[in-house]
Amino acid sequence: MFAKAFRVKSNTAIKGSDRRKLRADVMAAFPTLGTDQVSVLVPGKEELNIVKLYAHRGDAVTVYVSGGNPILFEVEKNLYPTVYTLWSYPDLLPAFTTWPPVLEKLVGGADLMLPGLVVPPAGLPQVQKGDLCAIALLGNRAPVAVGVAAMSTAEMLTSGLKGRGFSVLHTYQDHLWRSGDKSSPPSLAPLALDPPDLSEEKESVQADPALQGDLRRLTLEGEEENGEVQRMCEEKSLSEASEDPSVRGLNPHPTDSKTLQEQMDELVQRCFLHALKCQVRKADLPLLTSTFLGSHMLSCCPEGRQLDIKKSSYKKLSKFLQHMQQEQIIQVKELSKGVESIVAVDWKHPRITSFVIAEPSPTSQTIQEGSREQPYHPPDIKSLYCVPASMTLLFQESGHKKGSILEGGEVRMIIINYVKRNDLVDADNKNLVKLDPILCDCILEKNEQHTVMKLPWDSLLTRCLEKLQPVYQVTFPGQEPIVKKGRICPIDITLAQRASNKKVTVVRNLEAYGLDPCSVAAILQQRCQASATVMPAPGAKDSLQVQIQGNQVHHLSRLLLEEYQLPRKHIQGLEKAPKPGKKK
Repeated sequence: MFAKAFRVKSNTAIKGSDRRKLRADVMAAFPTLGTDQVSVLVPGKEELNIVKLYAHRGDAVTVYVSGGNPILFEVEKNLYPTVYTLWSYPDLLPAFTTWPPVLEKLVGGADLMLPGLVVPPAGLPQVQKGDLCAIALLGNRAPVAVGVAAMSTAEMLTSGLKGRGFSVLHTYQDHLWRSGDKSSPPSLAPLALDPPDLSEEKESVQADPALQGDLRRLTLEGEEENGEVQRMCEEKSLSEASEDPSVRGLNPHPTDSKTLQEQMDELVQRCFLHALKCQVRKADLPLLTSTFLGSHMLSCCPEGRQLDIKKSSYKKLSKFLQHMQQEQIIQVKELSKGVESIVAVDWKHPRITSFVIAEPSPTSQTIQEGSREQPYHPPDIKSLYCVPASMTLLFQESGHKKGSILEGGEVRMIIINYVKRNDLVDADNKNLVKLDPILCDCILEKNEQHTVMKLPWDSLLTRCLEKLQPVYQVTFPGQEPIVKKGRICPIDITLAQRASNKKVTVVRNLEAYGLDPCSVAAILQQRCQASATVMPAPGAKDSLQVQIQGNQVHHLSRLLLEEYQLPRKHIQGLEKAPKPGKKK
């Protein structure tokens, strides 16, 4: 369902009544969850958003997002957990196991076929057709996919584990997963279960006694039944599988017993020290704390990790900086009401001088190269010209007709050659061109045709370009050029005042430059530490706009100009950035 990019219709904060209804729906859909677990999954006070979107096949989907991660999604009034939720509650659904190489096929949109199942000693979980199931990889109990059983367990055994077993709805590494923090599956050891009591199985297949031995036969002959998929994995032992990043995640220290919060604390401190040692200079002070986080700390985060202060023990940037001030590394002051700035840094502090920037190992670089999305490269944009019917006579001698697309240089050469070929250069002043009937009809206005007999070269060429129809060509790396009529609309940045008297920054026309508004909104939300939403752009068909609280033009400028390398001429509104020291 999410193998390809989806289109967001709206993104809004959940209301109190909807939050209570969601809790009730979760308890009804997943009765194994206790009240306390539901309260953690659907928090009472923390930010929770409702995102309405359309999947690439047109399905209307409602996604519930908590802490930046999608936790649940709803399709046709049916509620499903995401892999982020299943990693916290791995036993929420009956789980089936497959081989690690199968994951790539599932991410690409394939359903799970029964020959790809790994039959454990305890046998397959008991499910009915239509039951919601989790799919995990051999060697790790953390689910990597959510699907619906295409047949009951008894029917699976009857078929000899052949045919389609599960309709897959959502997977690790699909676009729904990408809309979150893109974390990897935790490493969860498989459960050691005793073989099942087959008495109930015997009763369910009593009409056909031959089926009573199916479970044992399939367990013993699973290697044959899994065919080619098994052969792909037969050389990979369980210990090797645990080293596979798709099995155990991308934790650089798999033996580290520290909690996720402790690891985030270390990451926050590492990014803080890295930023002070390598990026911030004395001339930058005083430095807004929000700018320090968004423009310096986040850029120092190691590849493959995501800095999120909310997941640390500090919870807030101000609290963390207060700790650093107590260690006498920095000094923070409130220079204007409600706005804190770093005013001094002790660059001779032992924690800064002793800090060493760790170089990523070749292995981790390889993993990260394979797991991250391709970096954005700006398109090549060319202004072109289209020959209209009124200019056809002027261009037909050079082999062009109505609708021909030409570059500016080509137009100039065609006009120059036409003038020389028809001997129209003025004999007395070679800077002037005599106008023949064709040039008069194509270049001059009606009231000029009997008064203007000659034109300077530059005026002739300028008038000719103005009479042609503007078109533009956009070429994205690795793709065929796209030609469109008119002039490309620049990325438009505006400031608006809302009813609450608060400023918001609105960004439009990102799609024309190959930028995903949802991805841009997620980046801005993290860097600016402000609420960001994506909504339909008024008056524009199938176009979205990003709205983020406060004046965030400075962050947009860095993102679009420095990181995405877009030409300044294609961005309007950059002059609206707040002046230094001015409150946003």
